Amino acid sequence: MDPKLERISIDPQICHGQPCVRGTRIMAWLIIQYLANGESVEEILSAHPSLTREDVQACLTYAAELARERVLPLEPN
Repeated sequence: MDPKLERISIDPQICHGQPCVRGTRIMAWLIIQYLANGESVEEILSAHPSLTREDVQACLTYAAELARERVLPLEPN
């Protein structure tokens, strides 16, 4: 397992068991969504001072692992 993933925690008592950045209630999908919407890492860190650059990287690593495990059906181009 990638050591970056140690920054992601899943606890049924926190955010209904959604994957969060460890020690926060900031859900990994939220950080991934910010990036997908074009926000920079600097903007994310400014909006969430409890996060580090490594936390944002951990969220991307988590998303990459999910994408490896799951294929979404898409319409052909």
